[in-house]
Amino acid sequence: MYKSYILILYFFFSLHFYGQTLHNPQEFYEAENGFYDIDYVRDLHINFYNSDYDSILQVNWELNSGLRLPASIQLSGNISLDSVAVRYKGNSTFAIAQDLDNPKLPLNIDLNEYISDQNIMNYKKIKLANSLFDPTFSKEITAYNIYKRYLPSPEANFMNVYVQGQLLGCYVNTQSVDGTFLNQHFNENNGVFFKCDPIQQFGQPGPSGNSDLTWKGTDSTSYYNHYDLKSDHGWNELINLIYHLNYNLSEIDSILNVDRVLWALAVNSVLTNLDTYNGLYQHNYYLYQTQDGLFQMIPWDLTESFMGALLGHNSNPNLLYEYDPYNGYNCWYYPLVYQLISDSASDNTIYKKLYTDHIRTIIEESLDPLAINTYVDNIQSKCLGSVINDNNKLFTLSEFYSNVSNEFIIPGVFSTGGIISTI
Repeated sequence: MYKSYILILYFFFSLHFYGQTLHNPQEFYEAENGFYDIDYVRDLHINFYNSDYDSILQVNWELNSGLRLPASIQLSGNISLDSVAVRYKGNSTFAIAQDLDNPKLPLNIDLNEYISDQNIMNYKKIKLANSLFDPTFSKEITAYNIYKRYLPSPEANFMNVYVQGQLLGCYVNTQSVDGTFLNQHFNENNGVFFKCDPIQQFGQPGPSGNSDLTWKGTDSTSYYNHYDLKSDHGWNELINLIYHLNYNLSEIDSILNVDRVLWALAVNSVLTNLDTYNGLYQHNYYLYQTQDGLFQMIPWDLTESFMGALLGHNSNPNLLYEYDPYNGYNCWYYPLVYQLISDSASDNTIYKKLYTDHIRTIIEESLDPLAINTYVDNIQSKCLGSVINDNNKLFTLSEFYSNVSNEFIIPGVFSTGGIISTI
């Protein structure tokens, strides 16, 4: 009976959302031996031409200038490139590592800025996360492995990173959401494209806000602090989306791939990824408008999945573990939640029912604790040697293993959810 109901529901959905294409993201991930194959832990050597690179890049992170410095790189397999462009990236993972005087800072490498058409295994950017708050080194990779079953998502694996000949440690090598990614998943990359993150740097003075898609009027400058435009144009299109979402919901399916958004919100909820739109902070996603006119939601930065270090956000952790998947965490008005899936969205119960069905699907297909534990055991075995040699990690080898199953808490200092305990 339940399955029959869902078939009828999807038939109605296909009629109601005319022009929206169902997507099978499994068709679009690379084959074995690729740059993000989890079975490979490659060594990346970065050599800056300027010996004062660290102080220059740290200052420019604080100024949010985007300045890069030239360097040469060598990758396992005798791959070498000259004149690539490197900067520090991240927010709290940079700022707190900096405060601790830890040299293992997150890195963003553009292979094309100085010399066009440079690539490594068909990729033009390398983004390296330092896993500062994850004793397991596994939460982000495990989360991406689940997200990509339901919507276009980056891939990730491990990489040993050396700078000026010194080992910085084991990093998570995460696929950039860029033109290469868009071509891979949508067979195009010329549409309107936004990274939905506020411009404020963690711990730095400046304008505050988030990327919550609330209406701020028709003046595009009102949105500049909240969204990062990656294409040549797009502010009018984004404002049009925000207007429809807030004031013309009956036509939202003509401008937004609603089903893809519902999948993204559902995976966020099931994996307790609270550092994203329907969690604690409305950011860490991209919007890309495909040629059919629909904005597509793409997830980004899954480091806080399985609760992560946000466990310490509330003195009562149960309020985080058991937050309402239909109304978010103390949600007053975040339009994607309030308009599409919340208890207040009574006029659009089709969205809420689809969202509920997506949650059910993800739980049944992807939330088996034994299967996830086996997957984590496997990827930890891949990076074990690298983690042992990482003298800049903040956690012990015992905590590397124990935080898979259990919370890790240093009272008053740090806490992070366990993967299996969160499930």
